[in-house]
Amino acid sequence: MRVAVVDVGTNSTRLLIADVNPSANSLAELVRRSRVTRLGAGVDAAGALAEDAAERVYRTLEDYRAEIDAHRCERNMAVLTSAVRDASNGAAFAERVRGEFGLDAHVLSGEEEAQLTFLGAMSGRAPSPQPTVVIDIGGGSTEFVIGRERSAGFHVSLRAGVVRMSERHIHSDPPAPHELQELASDVRSVLLAGLPADEREGVRRGIAVAGTATSAASIEQELDPYDPERVNGYELRLGSVELLLARLADMDEANRRDVVGLDPDRAPTIVAGMILLSEAMRVFGLEHVEVSEHDILYGGALRLAAQQAPHAG
Repeated sequence: MRVAVVDVGTNSTRLLIADVNPSANSLAELVRRSRVTRLGAGVDAAGALAEDAAERVYRTLEDYRAEIDAHRCERNMAVLTSAVRDASNGAAFAERVRGEFGLDAHVLSGEEEAQLTFLGAMSGRAPSPQPTVVIDIGGGSTEFVIGRERSAGFHVSLRAGVVRMSERHIHSDPPAPHELQELASDVRSVLLAGLPADEREGVRRGIAVAGTATSAASIEQELDPYDPERVNGYELRLGSVELLLARLADMDEANRRDVVGLDPDRAPTIVAGMILLSEAMRVFGLEHVEVSEHDILYGGALRLAAQQAPHAG
């Protein structure tokens, strides 16, 4: 079945068009697009989606709708995550996505987001009985899912994302040392409060998905252009993340935009992302994580092909 999934996130809006074989838990990727739209800019402070931010997403969805039509997709789904979930005008935004762009839009709960992320991250890999944590660092929140084989167990969505934390703590360019320390302390407190020790202790393997982790793998390999085949499955060590953090935090935003392997549009938030990733690895005692290109887009495609789309929230 040919399906299209759009992920309207806090920091980026992404598209996947794929032919899916749900019985084999596999898919063939036909189109993948990503555009930094920063829908969640200002949501943490104002509690609502800004008009200019919403317009950036609408322009992107117009382009994505054309690709969906050109590929004659049988079904589609748009997953709307933290920014829309938290915003007072999120329901109106979702209704416009449905009405104007013909997308089956679902405002996911944190639990639904975590389940789809785990389903996607585990696709295409051999099942393992070893407890695994999937770490999905987003713009407004970070999802943690712990599971075995293909079954998710403990899962939580924590209100610590790259846009939210950047807006809350970083006010200098480059960031001041005290801003970095306060951001890291805030992240650490959120993670320790939301991730019970008994759930963390059994984890021996980590998979990191989404833009922060894929950017780290791309920067370390100096990929230009970005190569998803070299990013997917890349082993990212904690020491490497710490070195990348030190390097990127020492630059102003203009210089970060020129870093080989980094999408320039991620330059404003990548420092917070590296702090989130390093603190997440520390809290689980992980010396390395496997970077995966398979995330909520893959999970959404598999769920959609199985005709089990999540309920709107």
